[in-house]
Amino acid sequence: MGPEEIPAQLSQVAADEAIAPPPAPNSLHKLFWGPNGLRALWRLLIFVAIAVGLQIAIHLIFRIPQGIRVFGAKIVILQDGISFLCVLATALIMARFEKRTLADYGLPARGAFGSRFFEGMVWGFLAECVTIGTLYFTGNASFHGLDQRGASALQYAALWGVAFILVGFFEEFLFRGYSQFTLGTGIGFWPTAFLLSGLFWLGHMGNPGETWIGGLATAMAALIFCVSLWQTGNLWFAIGMHAAWDWTETYFFGVADSGMPANGHLLNTSLTGSKWMTGGTVGPEGSVVELLVAVVAIALLFARFRRPAEASASRVHAAAS
Repeated sequence: MGPEEIPAQLSQVAADEAIAPPPAPNSLHKLFWGPNGLRALWRLLIFVAIAVGLQIAIHLIFRIPQGIRVFGAKIVILQDGISFLCVLATALIMARFEKRTLADYGLPARGAFGSRFFEGMVWGFLAECVTIGTLYFTGNASFHGLDQRGASALQYAALWGVAFILVGFFEEFLFRGYSQFTLGTGIGFWPTAFLLSGLFWLGHMGNPGETWIGGLATAMAALIFCVSLWQTGNLWFAIGMHAAWDWTETYFFGVADSGMPANGHLLNTSLTGSKWMTGGTVGPEGSVVELLVAVVAIALLFARFRRPAEASASRVHAAAS
């Protein structure tokens, strides 16, 4: 081989190396990493681990008992307030690493407590009124005067209002916020919505007196909130509807919420008749009436917030990128 052939061969070797495909990642690498970085499941598990760790640490440091033994407004404010702060702080941590904002997770500052939030409150109030009204006109509910009056009634109304707004923030941002967005980038919006709604169902099955039909009703309610997220693009409507629905059930009508009767409510309402109609110890959430109301609400939401298919598709594409 002549000296003049060596540079040519070296050039050919360099060219071959330049166009050679990179080595295929091994199975372990593919398990954790995808085209967009760390896979959605692992990001979600990290999120849950940090949030749970923060909550346990706060309860241990400040010696706050976990779980609700007495269903009172101040207890709910404390428990769900801490839970929401832990979830929010964890989302901010994840957002920093993922280079995203809370708006990406469904909680934009723009529109906070705006028209969508208050419209959701109207929907939540009316949904529960339709449920109780149906039970009343079918002879399964009756009213026995006021439990609270005057300043006391206003105080409890405000306390339960704050409590259920915090419940709305915590449960919506946990299930339909970061979790929905992150897992949706891996398996799609609707598979994630059904999966998390099922987990929402299971999460409520630990409540005292809860039944399977009551759990199914909570899963349907979760789907309502998923539809509102899909149709409006954020969680403000869902938070308002969630808060008002619980407030109307618990404070305004004074019936059990997922099997838990509340301390301090406006009306004394009793439910009598078939467990299928009244929900029994669960309250209206265990009633087939509320199940039907949830189905109708989903249909009405699709009619109320009509969005072209292109908008929905582009939102999903943006979430996956």
